[in-house]
Order: sequence, then structure tokens, then C-alpha cells
Amino acid sequence: MLSNNLKESLMGCSIVMQKHIDDLLPRDFTDSKLMAAMRYSSLGDGKRIRPFLVMACAQIFGIPILKTLNVAAAVEFIHTYSLIHDDLPAMDNDDFRRGKPSCHKAFGEAIALLAGNTLQNLAIESILDA
Repeated sequence: MLSNNLKESLMGCSIVMQKHIDDLLPRDFTDSKLMAAMRYSSLGDGKRIRPFLVMACAQIFGIPILKTLNVAAAVEFIHTYSLIHDDLPAMDNDDFRRGKPSCHKAFGEAIALLAGNTLQNLAIESILDA
């Protein structure tokens, strides 16, 4: 997964993490806006630097990449949670994130707040499953 070429390694990590995050996030929960908001914010065009760093550190210590996926996803969930909450009107009140409307603009402030909180809980669950 991680090669000697940084650009290739980042791209490979991004592809793997996008798939793994997609698998970890609930898909259908009775047409829940909450789940849609979590997926909307988590499956964007992020660089996935944080998961890459988790995987690279694991590789240094001889930990297989597949054993790091849940922890790397948890780090990304925490990051996404912090971005959602940071964008809220009570904080920075940003209208856009990663080139598209921020979560609270797309789903409303209450759903965005809950989406961030739920991603934080999903991060803990992902670490415990690791």
C-alpha cells in the first residue's frame, strides 16, 4: 500500500480509506437525514492525510496495513466531526467545506450538530472494533 513515492502512497491511502469509510458508515437508516449528513461530510474529496500518517506509522512498527484501517478511519471521523462543528453558525459560520455547501447549509444546523456528534461516537466504536 505505502510505496516509496509519496504521491502514489497518498493516492493509494485515499482510495482505500474512501472505500473503508464508505463501508463503516450506515447506508440506509429509514431515509435518515442524519445518516445522509454523515455520509455527505465524510465521503468528500478530503486528502486523507491523517489516515495516511496512521498507516505510515503502523508500517514503521511492522503492523499490517489492514489492521490499521479502523483506527485510521476513526481519526478521519474525528477530523470530520471537528470540521462540521467548526463550520456551525455559533463557531466560524462557514458556508462551504471542501468545495461544497457545509453540512449545516446542506442539512440544517441541528442535523449538522448531531452528525458531528455521531461521527465522534462512530470513531470510538471503530477504535474498539480494531
